[in-house]
Amino acid sequence: MSEGEVPGAEDARLVARCRAGDGAAWRALVQRYQRLVYAVVTRTGLDGHTAADVFQTVFQRLHEQLPKLAQPERLQAWIVTTARREALREIRRVGRHETLDAGDDEDGDRPALHERLADDSPRAEEQLAELQSLDLLRHSLDRLDERCRELLLLTFRDDDDALDYDSISARMGMPRGSLGPTRSRCLGKLRKLYDGAGGRA
Repeated sequence: MSEGEVPGAEDARLVARCRAGDGAAWRALVQRYQRLVYAVVTRTGLDGHTAADVFQTVFQRLHEQLPKLAQPERLQAWIVTTARREALREIRRVGRHETLDAGDDEDGDRPALHERLADDSPRAEEQLAELQSLDLLRHSLDRLDERCRELLLLTFRDDDDALDYDSISARMGMPRGSLGPTRSRCLGKLRKLYDGAGGRA
């Protein structure tokens, strides 16, 4: 988003182009929001196959609703709301409430999943903001050059397959002593991409 541009202006432009039959604009719209939709849907606990079905449904509904969207500049909110609604509908359809709520407190104090999905409390807004930030970060990471992207992914892994610096040095073909400075430069590139995409430090 350009400095001083009204939030949602790019969405409004893409919607207008889609309404005019611009196929490239539709592809750009899907690419712009596909990660966010998947993040919202998988956050509910649906498996990958079912999440893919919900993903298709969300964009099918968007395609149907594009001619009637009253506020195209608020497209992001519409997409998130629709993704949550369709995920909830799928959960109800397959009757998976008990499975997905298995981690709830035994005393029943924690709201059921369908209540959390429908929740419009400040906490829900915080979760949405977190998902949006993660989406921006992934998008920015994808735009990094391959060497920087691989180095950052290797050095920030915290799972069982995380590598030590000697292993990363051998894998990247870089002297061990240069990993830290190179990583710092790559992080600087990533921050510029993230901030330029609308993120905040």
